[in-house]
Amino acid sequence: MMQNNNFEHSVKQLRKLSVIIFVFFMSIAAVLLYIMVDPTLSAFTPKPDSTDLVVVNDDPNENFDKIEDGIHVRTGFVEGEGLMTVVNNCTNCHSAKLVTQNRMNKEGWKATIKWMQDTQNLWDLGKNEEIIVNYLATHYAPEKKGRRQNLANIEWYELKE
Repeated sequence: MMQNNNFEHSVKQLRKLSVIIFVFFMSIAAVLLYIMVDPTLSAFTPKPDSTDLVVVNDDPNENFDKIEDGIHVRTGFVEGEGLMTVVNNCTNCHSAKLVTQNRMNKEGWKATIKWMQDTQNLWDLGKNEEIIVNYLATHYAPEKKGRRQNLANIEWYELKE
């Protein structure tokens, strides 16, 4: 009889332990599900650092399209005829850096605009297209300077093992 009583006691302890483990895992699953639904409540979400905050200039007297040293401050575009047309049409969809890092002639810029219209849902630019292409071809044309010249008058030697 004693063995039977010990067995029942062991089964009860095993059942109690399995219920505790089940409740523990269900609690973890509930917390994870809650964090997935509303991740802003997570204690693991880093608090924004003051360096991450964007400072907005609330000064109404500040010129939004300020140009310093021939550069449009907000975009980095070179000052020139058609600048604001380019800013208004190009920076709606992508960064100005995407434009300034490229160098193309008129045909290249026209082909790029055509590609954006065919594949990226760029609207018809109408008469603005000529203004944009002229501006880009003038200020972001291929640079004349290419790779450095080949080295000359160098005494080469063989490496010995």
